[in-house]
Amino acid sequence: MSMASIQSQLDTVYAQQDAAQFGTGRYAFFFKPGQYSLDVQVGFYTEAVGLGQSPDDVVITGAVRAKADWLGGGNATCNFWRGADNLAVISSASIDGGHDVWAVSQGTHLRRMHFHNDVALDDGGESSGGFIADSLVDGTINSGSQQQFLTRNVDLSWHGGNWNMVFVGDGNPPAASWPQPANTVVTTTPLVREKPFFYLDANGHYLVMVPAWKQASMGHSWSASTAPGSPMSLDTFYVAKAGTDTAATINMALAQGQNLLFTPGIYQLEASLQVTHPGTLVIGLGLPTLIPTAGTPVLQVADVDGVTLSDFIVEAGTTSSPTLMELGPAGSALGHSSSPSAVFDVHCRVGGADPGTATSCFTINSNNVLIDNTWNWRADHGAGVGWTQNVAANGLIVNGNNVLIYGLFVEHFQQYQTLWSGNGGSVYFYQSEMPYDPPNQAAWMSSPTENGYPSYKLTSAVTTHQGLGIGVYSVFDNPVTADNAIETPTAPGISMHHLVTVGIRGTITNIINGTGGSAGKGNQFAFSSN
Repeated sequence: MSMASIQSQLDTVYAQQDAAQFGTGRYAFFFKPGQYSLDVQVGFYTEAVGLGQSPDDVVITGAVRAKADWLGGGNATCNFWRGADNLAVISSASIDGGHDVWAVSQGTHLRRMHFHNDVALDDGGESSGGFIADSLVDGTINSGSQQQFLTRNVDLSWHGGNWNMVFVGDGNPPAASWPQPANTVVTTTPLVREKPFFYLDANGHYLVMVPAWKQASMGHSWSASTAPGSPMSLDTFYVAKAGTDTAATINMALAQGQNLLFTPGIYQLEASLQVTHPGTLVIGLGLPTLIPTAGTPVLQVADVDGVTLSDFIVEAGTTSSPTLMELGPAGSALGHSSSPSAVFDVHCRVGGADPGTATSCFTINSNNVLIDNTWNWRADHGAGVGWTQNVAANGLIVNGNNVLIYGLFVEHFQQYQTLWSGNGGSVYFYQSEMPYDPPNQAAWMSSPTENGYPSYKLTSAVTTHQGLGIGVYSVFDNPVTADNAIETPTAPGISMHHLVTVGIRGTITNIINGTGGSAGKGNQFAFSSN
């Protein structure tokens, strides 16, 4: 294809997706290895993906960018649901002054990217958080107005910072400091594997590389000529198509041990998808959206080893589901330390695009699960939004042991945003807004004597847990108060550090367990002492 032809297609899709916050379009652009001169603007429900074994196999001179013009004033606080993977970018001086703009908020990602120039994380207006992993930035990342951000295994030079900036396993991170500036620096990433990625081999075969697990890692993974891991042929995947496939046809393929590839689209599912074979991969292209039509979970994973879920959105239907995604049935007790399951760039929403209700977004019952970037969102705007409409108690429920999360965004649920009962859990970076819309204090009490629900709640069963870089914010529409942002048992094995509350509207009285400063009432921020 000529550059003009590719650019025309990119521009046509971007014109459709630029402001399509709740639109129905879903797109994935794949670039074969080679050199390109393009302006790749990434709008809603769009992914730009290179097909090289290394990001440097696909070089785009121009830009791969997310702009924030559509909402006015460069406001990127609603720039959700988009991503770019496995590309090298050389910025053109004629585009945004020669630096790449990635002005985004929740539900977004950059992975396996090589930026040869500077990267700006805002577009001149407000911006509210994002995620970059396994990447190399030759220039400087300028955080600008970003309220919070997480980078993991990124070689970078960083400038700026606001409320809650977390750096895990990065090469050359900024100096560790708290609270001014509010930088949380973890020298090495304790345990992770990178997200599976598509590539073309020398014989023109399409493969999926499943990277190996690594411990105590630092910096990007692809400095070697090939990524360590296991390549899988696309012949092992059932290719699902929206409007054609049903839960029944997909479950037939899963029952036969096939992996699953969702092509872009919106899938209305009459029953839960059942993942029962160990090692199954479930991968979406262009952030496909999965919606239950009969009040079931969208997807249920058996208590088995090594399942991978990546790059899709689960969305509540009009008939309430008990949970929208379940990893392991209730009571799961097997250990999976030798082959954990992993969830990458999977997001959940209740309301917004369509009316919907669910008791919770994600429930994790299995042990040894990795979550790498997720946003669970009870919508505060859009369709079917209101205290008695998009009813949802919790964003994330964790009952399994040794659940590890890098990048947990969870917002606006009506009770605990995160409810954690398993031991050995770890969270590196947490961003949470409490619900905007409790109508009054009586309607929002976690006990007869406690105002509001803490966002981050460890139950009395928890004796070991760690959280680093935890941010909880209030934007209340009515005069209500939350007594605590975080509640945990008192146990020597529980470690919570670098905690921040922000009272944008209304008050969070304490940071954790009745201690810490108050955010609100003229004092917008409260930071923990360590």
